[in-house]
Amino acid sequence: MRVVIAGGHGKIALLLQRHLVGRGDTAVGLIRNPEQTATLRAAGATPVVCDLEHTPLEQVAGHLDGADAVVFAAGAGPGSGAARKDTVDRAAAVLLADAATRAGVHRYLLVSSMGVDTPPAPGTDDVWAAYLRAKRAAEDDLRGRDLAWTVLRPGRLTDDPPTGRVTLTPHAGRGAISRTDVAHVLAALLDEPGTTGATLELVDGPTPIAEAVRAAAS
Repeated sequence: MRVVIAGGHGKIALLLQRHLVGRGDTAVGLIRNPEQTATLRAAGATPVVCDLEHTPLEQVAGHLDGADAVVFAAGAGPGSGAARKDTVDRAAAVLLADAATRAGVHRYLLVSSMGVDTPPAPGTDDVWAAYLRAKRAAEDDLRGRDLAWTVLRPGRLTDDPPTGRVTLTPHAGRGAISRTDVAHVLAALLDEPGTTGATLELVDGPTPIAEAVRAAAS
């Protein structure tokens, strides 16, 4: 399987790339900073410099040529303002979906966030509110497309060692999840077309990942 991952230098993306390569797949990471190429190569991935905030659709689609799936794991990151939450967390996800459609890549995984189902409460930090709105808009755009999409909403992310056991349901409740377990769930979702059209929340739990993904597909 050839998988193209937007936000290729992010923590989850790097873990996913290592995992995919370790099981024999090809991982391609889209990055905007050429200085990050060595890190991706060290993970076994193929780096492609492609700034999704400024790259034309046809060029992005060209980077997806021959891919079996795409994963949007990009984000504006800490320290960015409300404007970049929109241009990255929403607009770049939309651009990647447009490019996937243009390139004939049907499988699309979107890493989103818990808390997007309700409007930000009064008094919510403006940047955090913009982030939640951007993630929700990216989800809504994807739901209107003829793609084999799955939305994954992880809980509070940690760098703890993976447990390999999770709760993966449409309404998992608040909780934490290690980034490594998120990466392993993404890889398992790529293998499970039965999760197409599902929006799934992910936190630590009692169920082995493979079993949790099979249950979500049913």
